[in-house]
Amino acid sequence: MQKTLKTSVTFEGVGLHSGEPVRATVHPASAHHGIWFKRTDVTGADPFVPAKWNAVEQISLCTLIRNGDGVSVSTLEHIMAALVGCGIHNALVELNGPELPILDGSAAVFVQRFLAAGLQAQDEPVAAIRVLRRVEVTDGLASARLDPADHLIMDFRIDFEDAAIGEQTKTLSLSNGTFVRELCDSRTFCRHSDIEFMHANGMALGGTLDNAVVVDGDAVLSPGGFRYKDEAVRHKMLDALGDLGLAGAPLMARYTGNRAGHALTNKLLHALFADPTAYIVEQCTDRESRILPGVGVRKADLPAIA
Repeated sequence: MQKTLKTSVTFEGVGLHSGEPVRATVHPASAHHGIWFKRTDVTGADPFVPAKWNAVEQISLCTLIRNGDGVSVSTLEHIMAALVGCGIHNALVELNGPELPILDGSAAVFVQRFLAAGLQAQDEPVAAIRVLRRVEVTDGLASARLDPADHLIMDFRIDFEDAAIGEQTKTLSLSNGTFVRELCDSRTFCRHSDIEFMHANGMALGGTLDNAVVVDGDAVLSPGGFRYKDEAVRHKMLDALGDLGLAGAPLMARYTGNRAGHALTNKLLHALFADPTAYIVEQCTDRESRILPGVGVRKADLPAIA
């Protein structure tokens, strides 16, 4: 069955790139509503922006969506990952600015409050996107690929010259509560050498050592270091799940990312939907419904850090 929240949930913080205070409230929505964002600060234009792959306008370091009136919402990948990972299919996210709050740099706070609010089953079946054959996109050494599978599986590899990160690989089946247990508390990260460039270009103005892991060579500058030895690749998987959530329905596929980022994952969705022979949208069987992300997730699945 499709799911929504039982009650509304509010989040307050700062935008990662703007550094400005922002407030976002996630409301329950009816079956087949999907995920939408609404800018409450916008007048004289359409304030609603769909969480869809074809509304994405690429910018550095995060995912940004824009509607036909030019109204945009950015840094939505973490809340999208939380919605997908909790199995929430229908919600309206209202926010009073152009950016979601970064919170602690992960999706853990979103997940924690969604589960505290409770999830409501809706008496409508879930439609999923089944990948029928391989679809792949590349950008230099980076690549992203979808292959047929009977549920969502993710393989990811990263390779950074900073020894604190280096080369990391991870494979996860994202059925049921795996995202909540394994990925939701993994934080965004950056290289210390990139901070000056980002600030000079008006990016990451709200970034701090409390909402991002900063590395410099073999050193981790953020207090407490990494939450996991492989936190960096886990966060890349978190981002990818949020970006894949813009497909508009659960994916039955194996996603393989090699040095992939937001732009490449979105390019992969464009390639998938450009080929009608590569996928089919179909109602989930009872078995498939039981192994979707978020099915059966419990508060006890949350990592202690949350």
